[in-house]
This record gives sequence, structure tokens and C-alpha cells, in this order.
Amino acid sequence: MTSADQGWVRTAREGAVLTVTLDRADQLNAQTPATWAALAAVGASLDDDVRVVVVRGEGRSFSAGLDRSLFSADPSTTGGLGELGRMPAELAQERIREYQGGFRWLRSPGIVSIAAVQGHAIGAGAQLALACDLRVLTDDASLRLPETTLGLVPDLTGTSTLAELVGYSRALEICLTGRPVGASEALALGMANAVVPRDGLDAAVAQFVAAVTGPPVGAVRETAALVRSAVRNDPATQDAAERAAQARRLAELVGG
Repeated sequence: MTSADQGWVRTAREGAVLTVTLDRADQLNAQTPATWAALAAVGASLDDDVRVVVVRGEGRSFSAGLDRSLFSADPSTTGGLGELGRMPAELAQERIREYQGGFRWLRSPGIVSIAAVQGHAIGAGAQLALACDLRVLTDDASLRLPETTLGLVPDLTGTSTLAELVGYSRALEICLTGRPVGASEALALGMANAVVPRDGLDAAVAQFVAAVTGPPVGAVRETAALVRSAVRNDPATQDAAERAAQARRLAELVGG
């Protein structure tokens, strides 16, 4: 097990697949600023041979969200809400920007990220799952974004990723009510790509990994980039991006 100083995050590499595991099962993989720093460091260390990143949580839950100590109003609690709330706005925003770096890299060019979610994924846990490209949930999984009910907002990239998946009105409802979204509903809404029994999670993730690593790497990376940009580009811009990507693929195929 990795130490607390490393944010309770461990990694394992097998060929083109990197598995990142939250390793704090006794605390339901509750997250701290050290966790986010460790995740960001993993993203910064990726090499070009990594094609798939699988994100998991050790034990019975993916992640129960923030470590309870962070809710302290005591300004001496490093990374706590009390410390952040007493900072000048610019400094607080810069600190949160650093935290977001532990999540945003999961949609970096060159990789496809897959969240393997069992049990609870709450708050920061749900946002970590949503930060990935694909999500495989066990049938007992539940995602929840309770930040608004606590007087806060989802600030770890969760609003943009959720809205991309389920649309404006449904994302707004999920965030404002803070209600849990069970696995079957998550599948129906597009928050999950597959729902499987708990004992089938590893096999289902392996199937997605095989599907992603099967086609030529250049085609997968270009296609992933196109789909990611499609949710924000206007049609003309996206058409141009498709033309450019296809020209690159054809040139490589002919040249090869």
C-alpha cells in the first residue's frame, strides 16, 4: 500500500494499460488534497505508450468523496474548507485549479480512461468517475453529487462532464437535488456505459480495454479527439476537424 504522503494512490502498468487505484479501503477511498496531487502526478508522468488508463477504488466502494477532516472550519486544517474559505479569492481559485488537475488529465489526448465503479461514488468520487471517458458500474453502484445541499458546488470538473453526458436540465436536477443515481438509471441516462454484477466488473473492464486497444493506435486517438471536440464545436468547425484528422490518417496509411 502506498503511504498517506502519496495520497493513497497506487499504479500498475501492463503494456499499454495503466491501472490507477485509490487505495484507502478502510475509509471508503475518501479523498484529500494529497490524493489529487498524486493523481495529477500520475497524469504528468504518462508516456506515449500508454493507451488506456483504468481508474478503480479498492474495497467495497469506489470513493465516498472528501475525507471528513476537510469539512473542518478550522483554518489550520490543510486543504480544509475553513482554510480555503479564509484565503483571498485568487489564491483559493488557484488552489482549486491545482486540485482539478488531478481529474482533467483523464481526458488527455492519447489515452482513453475507464472508471470501474462499485458501491458508492459520492462527491469527489462521482466527479472522478465522470472525469473518465467511459464508466463500467456494478449493479449496486450509486453516483451522487451532494455539494449543493452542503452549501458548496461541484468544483472538480464535474459540472462540465455531467452536462456532456446527460444534458443541461438533467445535470441541473442531479446537482441541485444531490440525489443518488443508481446503476440502472445511470445506464439509461448515459452516465454509465455498462452495468454488470460485482463479480463481473473485472471481465467487463477487460472487454472495454481490449476493444479500445484493438484498432490502430492512431485511429483511436484521432477518433477520441474528434468525439471530445464534437460536444463543443459548431458543425462547421467539427467538419473541418474531421477532414484534417482523416487526411492525417490517410497519409499515414498510404505512407505505411
